[in-house]
Amino acid sequence: MSQATQTLPRSWLTGTREAIPLLGGYVPVAISFGLIATQAGFSAWEAVLISTLLYAGASQFLFVGMVAAGAPLWLVVAMTLLINLRHVVYAPNLAPWLTPNRAWPWLMHGLTDQIFALAHARLPQLPAAQRLGWFGGAALLAWTSWIGGTALGAVAGGELIARWALMGEILPFALPALFLVLIAPRFTSRRWSLALGLTILIALALTILGLTNLAIPIAAACGALCFQIVKCGNAKKAEHAQGGRDE
Repeated sequence: MSQATQTLPRSWLTGTREAIPLLGGYVPVAISFGLIATQAGFSAWEAVLISTLLYAGASQFLFVGMVAAGAPLWLVVAMTLLINLRHVVYAPNLAPWLTPNRAWPWLMHGLTDQIFALAHARLPQLPAAQRLGWFGGAALLAWTSWIGGTALGAVAGGELIARWALMGEILPFALPALFLVLIAPRFTSRRWSLALGLTILIALALTILGLTNLAIPIAAACGALCFQIVKCGNAKKAEHAQGGRDE
């Protein structure tokens, strides 16, 4: 038996164990989605199917809201894909740490914002033979918890809120809170602070102007552009400083 085959179950369990803290954010948000989906007219199994196949967090909320509002199908699909364009940024950042294996394209269905953040930190620290198993375990735990939370929200979300009224106030904030946990540590960097600050301001301005559906993709694109401009500016300053020292 090869070493890679021997280490796969162990690395799978390691990835599952290290992804457990994500459940504190995934399950409440999934419950919220299941409840919102059924309130928008989707059946419980349709809500679970969306979480199983689409599995895109914020895009799912947008998808359900736009369908319930009667938006054209082409616009629903376009906006959902536009929000998920952030994965175009994720892929190149993970690619250097992926080992040659045909299973990776299938596992990328489990790539979410939180899994990316965890994988970006952990994959470089792991031996190459353990990376596939680690990612598979972490992604599968997150995916199944999302599906399970959606089913719970779709079937019993209304009863949970009726029994505990405070949950009705907490659940709508679960998704923003999940993303705030990811971005809050980045405010220690000047480059990230400028990009995130600009993103927040543009999203807020567009929302106030009534352009809610466009607020997220446009704000995200402006924030990414700001990040790259500042990054290039810092690189040029570093080059000039190095040139000055060499002289």
